[in-house]
Amino acid sequence: MNDRDKVLVYLSRLEISNKKMENILEKVKDFSFSSIFKDNNFVEILSKDEYHRFLTEFDATEFENSLLNMQNAGIKILTIFSSEYPKNLINLPDRPVVLYAKGDLSLLDKPCIAVVGTRSPSSYGKVITEKLVGEIASAGFVVVSGLCYGVDEIAHRKTLEVGGKTIAVVGSGFNNIYPSTNTALSKEIEKYGLLLSEYTPSFVAKRYTFPLRNRIVAGLSKGVLITEAALKSGTVHTKEYALEYGKDVFAVPGNINNPKSELPNHLIKTAQAECVTCGDDVIEFYGMKKVAAKNKAINLSFDEKTILDLLANGEKDFEYLVQKSQIPVGILNSCLTTLEIRGLIRRLPAGVFAAL
Repeated sequence: MNDRDKVLVYLSRLEISNKKMENILEKVKDFSFSSIFKDNNFVEILSKDEYHRFLTEFDATEFENSLLNMQNAGIKILTIFSSEYPKNLINLPDRPVVLYAKGDLSLLDKPCIAVVGTRSPSSYGKVITEKLVGEIASAGFVVVSGLCYGVDEIAHRKTLEVGGKTIAVVGSGFNNIYPSTNTALSKEIEKYGLLLSEYTPSFVAKRYTFPLRNRIVAGLSKGVLITEAALKSGTVHTKEYALEYGKDVFAVPGNINNPKSELPNHLIKTAQAECVTCGDDVIEFYGMKKVAAKNKAINLSFDEKTILDLLANGEKDFEYLVQKSQIPVGILNSCLTTLEIRGLIRRLPAGVFAAL
């Protein structure tokens, strides 16, 4: 990594905005740490507090160690000058200057469809999201979403279930996945897909990071599919970014009495989105052929099958599972963790578990 890229990564760690980093790239000529401190353009772009933090917090040895630690953790750092930086993002007006990635970078060059929507989908929303995502992922599209509750989570899990590839763009650092209940899912995505963030690994999600994350979700994708969302929801940000970037927008019609169908119904009514009722609508829009789904083979132990059978009847707490399964506590804990990582169950608050 050259000095310019290192400076950009360090500024990223200080949470300097992309706008300021772009300004620095335009006005600063020498990016060595020894020179940049003295550059008047650099000093003028940063606020007084930001510049003082840059001066007082910089420790060359500690910074180099942090880069090595990220490398050892399998984290790849991409700046706008990296050959592996996503081509779909490079010309966006608000592109992220630095990205952190874990997983298969080749997915960035494949056709992607973003699937987004409400964090609390109805039964209809869950079913239709699973149906469409399964068909789209099986056709060879990489499914992009934001790893949050609801539609995001369903999109990632269903893609993995049919043996497809998925990219999760997170609004936090990799060491602080939000929501924390999707940490196991993030590990699965890291193994079979790609995790992407513009924040350093230790960064904790903030309210403003989720709308910003949505521009990357939209930017990476050929089109954005909205399955279920309220008229005033975070999904609106993704839709607006998609339209601004000239991306295709698709929407699933829903019950006119359901507030969570207001956004897709509105987009269809106002001709801002293509109406879709099945995965083939998206697949054929791009001239791709539907292929047979290849479900991942799931080999379960006797204890794992017992747990899934118990959860088939609804959400159950840990004590219930201990009592009914007769599995020793240590083994039960291990099985629950394995099933969660494999995307077969979800761990809910208060020690409750649910099948997926």
